Amino acid sequence: MIETALKIAWKLYGQAYRWGGDDPLAGFDCSGFVIEILKSVGVLPRQGDWTAENLYQLFAQRSCDPKPGALVFFPGASGKMRHVEFCINEKLTIGASGGGSGTRGIEVAVAANAFVKVRPIRTIELIFTDPFTPNQRAAFEK
Repeated sequence: MIETALKIAWKLYGQAYRWGGDDPLAGFDCSGFVIEILKSVGVLPRQGDWTAENLYQLFAQRSCDPKPGALVFFPGASGKMRHVEFCINEKLTIGASGGGSGTRGIEVAVAANAFVKVRPIRTIELIFTDPFTPNQRAAFEK
């Protein structure tokens, strides 16, 4: 399942960033990108709306070290999660980034260099969780 999720993430590499986006054609924001991956492999149900903070709350009890398939959360000043990405391996993440609330079209995304991109894991303030733990998925399978 993690291998399939990674293949999906790579297929979406280079897609435009779009604030509030959750669509491979129109673009993704950070949580929309992660949600697309998790829904595609059955970790999240088809219906639902999750922000980075909501995803963190859902998987918070499954903390882990950086590894393929882990979710990477970036805490904000308020303590709530402001950004989420997907681990490719122990050193790299893939995620929709570079834009903000004004990034709602391809022209703005291109100008802002905002798209699904790969980045190294560089900070110790990140939080990692494992959404693929079978016990976690059981809540959705009922």
